[in-house]
Amino acid sequence: MEQISREKYTQLELSPDDTICCTDPEHFSFQSTEELPGIQDSIIGQPRAVRALDFGLSIRAPGYNLFVSGPVGTGKTTYTMQVLQKSACTDPAPDDWCYVFNFLSQDEPLALRLPAGDGIRFRTAMTTLTSEVEQSLMRQFDSEEYAQESAQQLKSFNDRAEKLWTALQVEAQQYGMVLQRTSTGFVTLPLDSEGKPISSERLAAMDADYRAEVRTRRKPLEDMFDETQRQIKGLQKEARVAQQALDERTAAYAIEHLFDELRKNFPTDKVNQYLTLLERDIVENHSYFHSNLDAEQSIHLSPGPNQDLKHRYQVNVLVSHEKHSGVPVVLESNPTYFNLFGKIEYRGNQHGLTSDYTLIKPGSLHKANGGYLVLQAQDLLSHPFSFAGLKRSLMRNEIRIDNPAEETLWMSQSGLRPEPVPLNVKVILLGTPEMYHLLHTRDDAFHKLFKVKVEFDSQMERTPESILMYANFVATYARSNRLLPFSAEAVAKIVDFSSRQAGNQHKLSTRFNPVIEVLTEANYHAVEAQKQIVGASHIETAISEKRKRSDLIREKVLELLLNGTIKVATSGERVGQINGLAILDAGDFLFGQPHRITARTSIGKRGVVNVERETAMSGHIHDKGLLILSGYLSGEFAQEYPLSISATLVFEQTYSMIDGDSASSTELYALLSSLANVPINQGIAVTGSVDQFGDIQPIGGVNDKIEGFFYVCEAQGLTGNQGVMIPQQNVANLFLSPEVAAALRNGSFHIWPVKNVREGIELLTGYTAGTSPCPESTIFGAIQKKLTEYAKSYKE
Repeated sequence: MEQISREKYTQLELSPDDTICCTDPEHFSFQSTEELPGIQDSIIGQPRAVRALDFGLSIRAPGYNLFVSGPVGTGKTTYTMQVLQKSACTDPAPDDWCYVFNFLSQDEPLALRLPAGDGIRFRTAMTTLTSEVEQSLMRQFDSEEYAQESAQQLKSFNDRAEKLWTALQVEAQQYGMVLQRTSTGFVTLPLDSEGKPISSERLAAMDADYRAEVRTRRKPLEDMFDETQRQIKGLQKEARVAQQALDERTAAYAIEHLFDELRKNFPTDKVNQYLTLLERDIVENHSYFHSNLDAEQSIHLSPGPNQDLKHRYQVNVLVSHEKHSGVPVVLESNPTYFNLFGKIEYRGNQHGLTSDYTLIKPGSLHKANGGYLVLQAQDLLSHPFSFAGLKRSLMRNEIRIDNPAEETLWMSQSGLRPEPVPLNVKVILLGTPEMYHLLHTRDDAFHKLFKVKVEFDSQMERTPESILMYANFVATYARSNRLLPFSAEAVAKIVDFSSRQAGNQHKLSTRFNPVIEVLTEANYHAVEAQKQIVGASHIETAISEKRKRSDLIREKVLELLLNGTIKVATSGERVGQINGLAILDAGDFLFGQPHRITARTSIGKRGVVNVERETAMSGHIHDKGLLILSGYLSGEFAQEYPLSISATLVFEQTYSMIDGDSASSTELYALLSSLANVPINQGIAVTGSVDQFGDIQPIGGVNDKIEGFFYVCEAQGLTGNQGVMIPQQNVANLFLSPEVAAALRNGSFHIWPVKNVREGIELLTGYTAGTSPCPESTIFGAIQKKLTEYAKSYKE
């Protein structure tokens, strides 16, 4: 079989300079970050998000709330809050909101809108009013004028009643009778010859004819007595009504001037309507303020159990902006239903739990009304009632205080139904792109209410301008967090670390959390070393120590590989066996682990069997890669004869789920080796997916995969012929560790980028793949010959 030349390995091998992109600190015009101005009111590498955020905050049309989307750590929350705080200062503070007693329906408290700062003033004025009302009423009802008018009015009614009694007495005398008061009422008694009343005892002793005559005379007199009593009761009622009218006129006269000042200071229609109802209620209950009532009588007059009547004249200031110079910006970190929409609290007494309008508490929507409300989408969705209520409030433009649990209760704890508060707020949701996609596709109301998407990118172009911005970011963070200044060399290391995080030599990461961690830890190491500036060595130490704190699982896996528990060969040759590379995710640490992939082939019709798929240990993407592999084999080798093959592919010694298609080319190489009976160099590990035409496609985690195989080779002994074969497209993603870069430079380790399967199989086996029509002395020719024999034999 034709071998390829050693020069071809060298020609295809990647230059060490292409595997890492180092920032030259000599290009910086500063010696340390102390010389840099820093970043003022800006964000690095997010021009799209900046424009979208400015647009979303400027437009005032309904439904133009914002969803700020981006990966964790891109600074979307910090920047959004900075922009909101700045924008909030340019607008006037919104109105205050108060709840007051509803005299027409006490279960439905009234919501009053007042200019910013007037809520507290109105509450104070109402407290003063209650005190002044009490004093004025006591003074007026204790006055001599009131006493004289009341007495004169009472005397008038008494005189009229006396006239009625006198007329009745005269009429009784004409019948020889007299009216006499007893302990049980009035009785009519006959008069004797001397004009004196005959007692009931004497009357009982007289003869029957006289008693009959008395009864006859008493009958019309009793009718007249009943009529007179009816008239006197009417006079008493008239007297009470007149007294009540006098009292109310007196009360109105005593307090009306107190309300004039209040109406002048708070000149809104709804406040005026409330004050009118309040004034009427005080007039109707004036006796509560000036009469000497005992505790029991006070309770009967009060609006609730054991509650002072004056309690309902209080003002519940729900939201006050007295001390605010702009619109509110509220970040709600725990968006439960009650935290968002407010609640009605309860107080306990001998009657159980009671509530009233003074126990209404505001929610974040009330506090943010007129301004901005910021919520984390994940936190909001963890409270389903909250998300449903928020959508309902935004659609109706009102905040209604309800108890969502009432839907599942057969009785309500409180009959209060506070008047809804009009809502004018811009809601900003913060979340990941996956969260945005979920809401946009699953919730019909979402795209109507959140029409502005503010998208933060996780990467930006690596240009001289962006590198300088990164340096200014380091300067700003160091100053604001009282860190030591960073040298130009340290900043260069940070920039390179950012590119490694971005996974691209031409990009910088905009996920600043990992960068901030390195800055903080490097500062710690510099302080421990008693340095006055953070240098490049401190950055390297911080990165190295951070990895060591989390790589225990990598050491355990490496130990299993070295002691032979997990079999992975990094030298020698073998037919149908190859080293594939996978990523193990330990949460805060990723590392590449080589896996032994084997293939066995025979004549048959089963096709390519994936053992992991048959045992339900592979994911959908991995299964897709195997089907693509089968399509490649059919297109390449089954043009004249059907593909009469049974092949099995397996990831040896794997006991967990396998997913992803980055090993599909690796599996194909193992299969081709088995069919051609050509051994594969075990010192070369492979990663990359393949399409149906045999072209190699890029994969993720290329740096971790290369480094993972390198550490295994280093532990087992570097031979100088080991390396990793990667897709050509992944060259731009290379940003290898210093250890791997050093090995590449001294020739003890290699990286070969390949474009297609033919290039790959040649590097792995050292033999020519061949081009169609392929001679039998090539790998593809040998495979075609074997598959043709399989097809003929199977047909026979």
